[in-house]
Amino acid sequence: MFATETTSTLNPERPTECDKNNTFVLSPAREFHYEVTPIPELRTSRDVRVRVIATGLCGSDIHYWQHGRIGQYVVDAPIVLGHESAGIVEACGPDVENLAVGDRVALEPGVGCSSCETCRNGRYNLCRSMHFAATPPYNGTLATFYVLPEECCFKLPPHISFREGALVEPLSIAVHVCGLAGNLQGKSVAVFGAGPIGLLCCAVAGAFGAATVVVSDVVESRLEFATRFGATATYKMEHQSPEANAESLLSKANAQVAGGVDVVIDATGAEDCTSCGVYALKRGGIFVQAGLGSPTIAFPIGQICDKEATLKGSFRYGPGDYKLAIQLLDSNRVRLESLITHEFSFAEAEKAFKNVANRAGIKTVIYGP
Repeated sequence: MFATETTSTLNPERPTECDKNNTFVLSPAREFHYEVTPIPELRTSRDVRVRVIATGLCGSDIHYWQHGRIGQYVVDAPIVLGHESAGIVEACGPDVENLAVGDRVALEPGVGCSSCETCRNGRYNLCRSMHFAATPPYNGTLATFYVLPEECCFKLPPHISFREGALVEPLSIAVHVCGLAGNLQGKSVAVFGAGPIGLLCCAVAGAFGAATVVVSDVVESRLEFATRFGATATYKMEHQSPEANAESLLSKANAQVAGGVDVVIDATGAEDCTSCGVYALKRGGIFVQAGLGSPTIAFPIGQICDKEATLKGSFRYGPGDYKLAIQLLDSNRVRLESLITHEFSFAEAEKAFKNVANRAGIKTVIYGP
């Protein structure tokens, strides 16, 4: 079992009153510091202010810290990171109808413009004007308070902890990915990558009715964990050709007779995995790219054409994904507690970042302020 690091006096279910907005700030020099900033005001009559209780760390948070940018998004001014959060409603605008002070909520940390073509077509995750937490220039949730519109705050069932509530964000990504794969009832699914997103895709695929879910990775301990998190089989990638890896993977998945798996989900972005996934896919199958690695890779596109396969990209989550993610938790079809292997107080936030950078455990959560 992975070690757990936390403060013994920490009680995230009973936060103390606080009249300051303590923030954990990353500078353009990629150095962290703490800062007290003004308490954010409600910007519209539909906004709510949430006291943040728990925040999970994501690979993008680590990337901004270590590299100062992700693609076109550059840390050229101080920024607050964090976007996987849950907390307690502390204030509501006059037009808020379905939330009240004291409600426990998971935060959907992106706000679209609501007026562009993609927003009005119900694909607000593709909005060019998206204000997404911890994506420059917008601050994230590693602060005492965070403000969002009511529709971006989702009530948590009483039996769901704040730390599980923080992971509704990555769980919603997995819900979106598996939704793009279509009807999974009775299907065979290969998931590449046993990190948090890959494992969540594994669990959601099973909850959606997949008969076979084989998870592939290069780390033995993560594959062992995958078997306890919904995988029906695992495969450790070998130093051999993508075709040979695909053949071995299909043997593990008992999918050789069918000519391949129905669905491939790549949560790595690694060239070897994407290539192997294409070779493991059956004719007419669906390949969903969920992970981001190198922006440019060699890809066996001829195989996609020869198999008349469907290739889909996946970006964050869209309408209904958060609601469905919480329903999966409420019904216990997906459980998140075992994913959380390390916990830190807000005062130990930098230590938490280093823990994730060192690839310790699976999921790290910061409590507070």
